[in-house]
Amino acid sequence: MRDFVFPGGTAVVTGAASGIGAALAHGLARRGADLVLLDRDAERLDAVVAAIRAAHPDRRIDTHLVDLADADATDRVAAELRRRHPRIRLLVNNAGVALGGRFDQVTLEEFLWVVEINFRAVVRLTHALLPALKAEPGAHLVNISSLFGLIAPAGQAAYSASKFAVRGFTEALRHELVDDGVGVTSVHPGGIRTRIAASARVGSGVPRVEFEAARRQFEKLLPIDPAKAAEVILRGIERRRGRVLIGWSAKLPDLLARVAPASYGKVLALATNRRGTRAPAPWPAPEPVTPESDRAS
Repeated sequence: MRDFVFPGGTAVVTGAASGIGAALAHGLARRGADLVLLDRDAERLDAVVAAIRAAHPDRRIDTHLVDLADADATDRVAAELRRRHPRIRLLVNNAGVALGGRFDQVTLEEFLWVVEINFRAVVRLTHALLPALKAEPGAHLVNISSLFGLIAPAGQAAYSASKFAVRGFTEALRHELVDDGVGVTSVHPGGIRTRIAASARVGSGVPRVEFEAARRQFEKLLPIDPAKAAEVILRGIERRRGRVLIGWSAKLPDLLARVAPASYGKVLALATNRRGTRAPAPWPAPEPVTPESDRAS
């Protein structure tokens, strides 16, 4: 498959108001792509669009406000996108939310809220827009999974379940779409410096004191600038890489899971105890999405 061509194509990015999504929007504009940006945070999305238009006045930019937790709203915006953009060269499902707490500390409603945004919205948008991707020669699909789509530490049942699902869904599509000429990339970011720790939702059964202590510890583990992460992703798209891991905070755990798939939890627990916390920090290293997270849905 030939390298991906950015100039002249239309790129759809979800969770584009901040974090990796905003950085991807800027990077795509620099590379000559027209943009369709989705988020639920109107103010932040407007700021991103204004900055891009100031730097790249010739880019066409379309925006849509949508809460991806709302299945009907997601279906409506997907139908509108397909009507207004019958040929899409790139779809980046970036939006996602975080939830802190063990499985027995969160409600079923809280758990399914994460799954709806992090996985089911990815499926809905991909299903609706796949015909547009297949109609555009050299198209590409990117789904942002997570470090916690490679490993599943304690306190991350909902998030890991959703991100492992994204990973499996993406890998299957990679194999299915080869003959259609559509490239597919699964992205696993490590510690990206965003507002995720400050804006993560807390499970109803999580003691506030425990949550705040873990939040402070987790904020120390996010060294990677979102702009750098976006550049890694964009290079991966250009080279049609099937899998992109960002940072050693993703690469080392991935190796650990391969070497000790059934027992890496003991290593994670040991590392956590050495940092002086009781359990792994209750947030994923990748970006958030909405006001509850940093990426926006």
